[in-house]
Amino acid sequence: MKIRYTNLDNIKKNKQSILHVYKWMTKKKKMSRSYFIPHHAQIHNELLKENDHKTTITWIGHSTFLIQIDNVNILTDPVYAKMMGIKKRLTEPGIPFADLPRIDVVLISHAHYDHLDFPTIKKIGRGARYLLPVGLKSLFMRKKFQQSTELSWWESTRINGVEFTFVPAQHWTRRTFFDTNTSHWGGWVIKGRESEGSVYFAGDSAYFQGFKQIGERFNIDQAILPIGAYDPVQVMSNAHMSPEEAVKSFVDLQANTFIPMHYGTFKLANDTPEEALGLLQAEWKRLQLERERLKILLLGETLFV
Repeated sequence: MKIRYTNLDNIKKNKQSILHVYKWMTKKKKMSRSYFIPHHAQIHNELLKENDHKTTITWIGHSTFLIQIDNVNILTDPVYAKMMGIKKRLTEPGIPFADLPRIDVVLISHAHYDHLDFPTIKKIGRGARYLLPVGLKSLFMRKKFQQSTELSWWESTRINGVEFTFVPAQHWTRRTFFDTNTSHWGGWVIKGRESEGSVYFAGDSAYFQGFKQIGERFNIDQAILPIGAYDPVQVMSNAHMSPEEAVKSFVDLQANTFIPMHYGTFKLANDTPEEALGLLQAEWKRLQLERERLKILLLGETLFV
C-alpha cells in the first residue's frame, strides 16, 4: 500500500464540483497584452559563471532561481519548458540554459509539472546532486538519476559545507491519476558555511502555521515566496497564497528580505502578474514595511547578498 502524505493539521486541497470548475474556466481574466515581466537590462552571465565566493540570487522565471552560496551553484525547481500543458510560456527564461554556470545542487519542492520538469533535469545531467521530498527518489532512480537524496520535513544534509533543510509547506502533489500525494512537498532553507542567516525557498504553499515554526527555527535573511495562482480563492486557497497572505507569511518568518516568485511565467489561474504585484505592493505599504526589504526582481536580475 502506497504512503499518502498530508499537510499539517491534515488540511486537504479544496474540492470543487464540475460546475465550479466550469465557471472558473469560463471566467478567466484576460491578461494585458502590453504587460509581461521584463528582462533585466544587465545580465551577469559571465560573472555568475566565474563567481566562487559571493552569495547571489538570480530569478530565471516562475519558481526557478540560481542561488550561489560558498561556491555551490544551486537551481530551485528548474523548469525551462516552453509549454505547461496547453499553455505557452509567457516569457523567456531570465538566463538561457546554455549560459548557466555548472550546477552542483538541484532542489525540488514537489512533483507538480511546473516545479519538476524532467526534460530540464535531463539537460542539467547526472553530475548534479538532486535533493528531493520524501517519496520522490524512486521516480528519479527509475530515470537513472542515482545522485538523489530524499528528505522528510525538518531533515538536513550538507553538500560542500552548505546545509540544506527540507521544511513544511501546505500544498499537495500529483503527476498521474494514480500517484496523488505519494510524495511530499515543502520548501528549502539554505545556510552557508559561515553565514548566520539563511536563504529560504518556499516552493509552493498556501498560508499556514508552518511559517511561524520555520521563522522560530531559522534566522531567515532572504525569503523567496510565491504570490501567484491564488484566484479563484474557492479553488486555490488551501494550496496557494494570495499576495496579502504572502506578506503575512513573510512577517511570520521574521525574515529580512522578501523576493516574490511563482507569477508571470505560466498562466495557471485567473490572476494576472500585474494584479499580483499591485496587491503585494499595496499590502506592503499598508503594513508600513520598509521599502528596501521588498526585492521585486526582473527576469535575469541578480541580487548580490
